Amino acid sequence: MGNFKIFDWKLTSYDLLHGLGLLLAIYWTGWIVYTRVFHPLARFPGPFWASVSRAWIVRSVIRGNPHETQRLLHARYGHVVRIAPNELSISDPEAIKIIYGVNSGFIKSDFYLAFRAPYTRYPDHFTSTDEKVHAQRRRIVSGVYTMQSILQSEPYVNKCTEVLLQQLKDIADAKASIDLLEWTRMYAYDVIGELYFSKMFGLMKARGDHLGIMKSTDTLIPAMAISAVMPSYLRSFFMLVGVLFAETRKALSALNDLATAADSAVQSHVQASSSDDSVIRRTDIISKVFNIHRDQGEKLDFQIDDVKLEAFGGYFAGSDTTAIHLSTTLYYILKNPGVYAALNNEIVQATQRGELSFPHISYHEASKLRYLSACVKEGARLHPSVALTMPREVPSNGRSISGQWIPGGVCVGINPTVVHLDKTVFGDDAEEYNPDRWLNPDADKMNKYILQFGAGSRMCMGKNISLCELYKVIPELLRSYRLELSSPQKDLETSGFWFYKPAPMNIRVYRK
Repeated sequence: MGNFKIFDWKLTSYDLLHGLGLLLAIYWTGWIVYTRVFHPLARFPGPFWASVSRAWIVRSVIRGNPHETQRLLHARYGHVVRIAPNELSISDPEAIKIIYGVNSGFIKSDFYLAFRAPYTRYPDHFTSTDEKVHAQRRRIVSGVYTMQSILQSEPYVNKCTEVLLQQLKDIADAKASIDLLEWTRMYAYDVIGELYFSKMFGLMKARGDHLGIMKSTDTLIPAMAISAVMPSYLRSFFMLVGVLFAETRKALSALNDLATAADSAVQSHVQASSSDDSVIRRTDIISKVFNIHRDQGEKLDFQIDDVKLEAFGGYFAGSDTTAIHLSTTLYYILKNPGVYAALNNEIVQATQRGELSFPHISYHEASKLRYLSACVKEGARLHPSVALTMPREVPSNGRSISGQWIPGGVCVGINPTVVHLDKTVFGDDAEEYNPDRWLNPDADKMNKYILQFGAGSRMCMGKNISLCELYKVIPELLRSYRLELSSPQKDLETSGFWFYKPAPMNIRVYRK
């Protein structure tokens, strides 16, 4: 071994390694003592390893079960649990308004940066951490996402529903079974194609993910979620290593094809606006967003790239979240024969009274079906689309949450899969699918505790798109077909990276 002469001391390589190991041991001992004894969050309960390292929460997400883990932690420790050295998970329903309310002072943490597309002029609505910038950019397009505006796109949703019903007709005739999750995903993705890319992606007609875009989100979203919960200084390295894997490169290639599709959709609007007939006749979302650029782009600093970013935002935020809500709601309807019979009866009677149109049920018609509305709300409650806490940074002067003083700069968040099962709000049967709870006279009080679409000023922009799809397609499906779970006794299996995804759910389809 080599010798090193420093200040007349002879040190071997072994001595250097031994010294380095000793320094690391001292550092970690000091760090553990600090986090367990002197850290401002030392008084809060939680797993030992969570208090000293983010490795605990990273492991939880890698395993795909943070929703299950956090439920158990809150059942054991109460409303406030430490899940990382500087992060708390909150399960108190009354904390929703404190953390996520309008003008609460809580801002999105750097967790969301892991989901941000690179090289954009402004952050997208989901990942923006600057509340002022977010408010300014959201205000530009907010009118596009009102329910009144979304319903102008109903014909495009109807087109997708027609394709779905036709495909199910052929499947029923073939006496085949299908995966409910896969088909609701294809439906939701094709709707996003119609609304943001001016045409369906063609997934339902192909009866599969022929473009690889569903596979791309299955690959990238878990990687982004893992990156989001790890220390920020490791994220770039982690994502760089990920690119070395073939699956990641395929996913990025599929997203590149999606970018090309977005370019094509926007370019068609550019050409139309420069022609003699400059009126964009489609009333889909991308057309309305483009019209904002065309008419006020310079004034609002809203460029072509911002139009494309809106399309990407719709793709990531409005596809799988809607599919999860739709598929799990249908699953629980089919799982509970009494619920299925009551909802089917409501649809039949409304149709007989002429309250539901043919061939397409309108959103306004469907939204008046009380039991359908209860089923949709209960689906969002029992199986929200997100499986992690939605972290926010406590304002610098600190806040009181659930009777505990939380210092400024600490990350806090509420996991929808935990708070949606709170028995003080939803009753002793909170873990069961029971739409009747939403028919009670005081049911509206429960709405403020639902985080399916977020809350406050960061409420999901695509909420009305998702609701339009669910309220229209569920009664259309049940009016045309009899659906049946292939294994009704089997419990729903799930995984939770960012999305709270159900496992495949096989169903059989029969013509009525």
